[in-house]
Parts: sequence; C-alpha cells; structure tokens
Amino acid sequence: MTAVAGDQDDGGKMPLLDHLIELRQRLLWSVVGLVVVFLGCFFFAEPIFNFLQHPLASALLDRGLDGRVPRIIFTGPAEVFFTYVKMAFFAAAFLSCPIFLSQIWLFVAPGLYKNEKTALAPFLVATPILFFIGGALVYYIIFPVALKFFLSFEVAGGEGTLPIELEARVSEYFSLLMKLIFAFGLCFQLPVIMTLLARVGLATSKGMAAKRKYAIVGVFVVAAIFTPPDPVSQLMLAIPIVLLYEISIYMAKLVEKKRPKDEYDDDDVDEDDMDDDEDTGADTEVAPT
Repeated sequence: MTAVAGDQDDGGKMPLLDHLIELRQRLLWSVVGLVVVFLGCFFFAEPIFNFLQHPLASALLDRGLDGRVPRIIFTGPAEVFFTYVKMAFFAAAFLSCPIFLSQIWLFVAPGLYKNEKTALAPFLVATPILFFIGGALVYYIIFPVALKFFLSFEVAGGEGTLPIELEARVSEYFSLLMKLIFAFGLCFQLPVIMTLLARVGLATSKGMAAKRKYAIVGVFVVAAIFTPPDPVSQLMLAIPIVLLYEISIYMAKLVEKKRPKDEYDDDDVDEDDMDDDEDTGADTEVAPT
C-alpha cells in the first residue's frame, strides 16, 4: 500500500493540512484576544466615551453657551447602548492589534528566510504606531478645527427668528469621529505599503517620483471625501499624506540601496539560463523519419 501524498513530511516541509490547522489556531487566539479586550473596553465604555466627547465639550465652552449647559443627546432608547458597543469594538480592535500582528508573525515567520524576517519585522511594528499617530492627529488637531467650523453655523436668533443651535446626537458624533480616525489611520499606512511594494519590486522610487503630480491630485480627492466640507480640514489631511508620500519615496530609495546586488545578478543568470535552455531545446529537436 502506498502512502497518501501529503501525509508524510517531505524535506522538512509541513503538509497543507498542518498549515490549515496552524492557521485555525492563530485565528482562534486572535478572536479570543479580541473578545477579551472587547469585554474590558465595554466595561470602561463610559470613561472612554467621556474622553472621546472632550473635543465637543471644549468647542462648545470656547464658543460660549449664553447660559446653556453643554450636552449631547440620544433620540432612541438603545442608541447609547449600541454606541457603546461600537466604541468598545473599535477600541478593542486597536488595542488587540498587537495580538493579531503577533499571530500573523508566528504563522508566517517559520517559512521565511532570515533576511526576509529582518525585512518584515519593522513593518509589523510600524503599522500600529502610524495608525495611532493618525488617530491622535484627528483627536487633538483635525476634529477640534472641524467642530469650530460646524459650530460657526449656529444663529442666536432674535425678534421674529428662531435660534439655530447644535444638539449633537451620541451616535452621529461618535460615527463622525471614528470615521475620521479610521481614515487618517489608514492614510498613515502609506509609507508601510509603498516601502513593502518597493521591497518586493512592485514599485520603485523613480516611478513614485514620476507619478508625484497624479498622487497629489488623488490625495486631495481622498481628503475631500473623508474630511468635513471645510478647506482647513481637507488641507490638514492632504498635507500630511503628501509628506508621507515623500517619505515613502525616500524609504523606497533606502530599500533599493539595501537590496543585495546578488538579487539582480541572480535574475540575470536565471534569464540567461532560460535563454540557453530554449536554444538547447531548439537544437536537439529530432527530425521525423
């Protein structure tokens, strides 16, 4: 009886079934970590929301309320509960990001060479850091400016006219803030993505520099989509992304300089070998008798 292919270890390689079992285990640990962190974040949902609503409270107090007490309302019985659930999940996804990345690393690392591990590890560390920087930029700079712009539409009212005042809803306020944090966090991944593409040879510093003008136009289009409709907020998103694009070009240059020359030599040798094989195959064709 012959052994089934894949059931035995061939040259120290894991069979496909073992890879799938390992992947399931890593995903299970990631989900368990996410659930545990989610429960902890939901327990502290009210303090977290108090922290997130601070930009609105500061903007209202700075504008002056004419005797009004600053508040944020909800118009549905379950609105606050579901907002806390969304907020806890968002916070848990961010806080458990190191768990996800570590599980990805433990799954991928055994199949990588030493130089590939050295090249990939910094990107796994930089990803959550850059996302945090983007979110912090929103919370401390972008969102307060946007709130001041929106509050400028308030009207005090007078004889024969009704006042126009902001009554912010819990769900709408949180959705707007999380949308901006998520957008900025993703945009700040640009250096990681472009440097990885340069590392694997799918992008070059010269190519990115040549397409700079198109990239700038695309950046302002993205900023117009993800930011409130005021030019200040759009510039606050567009300018950092343009700077990150320039950093990506610089990082791509560093990667290209650090790529060993042997890689290019090996590529040339492989192409020459392929040409020789084709020539040899053509010369050794047997004429039909």
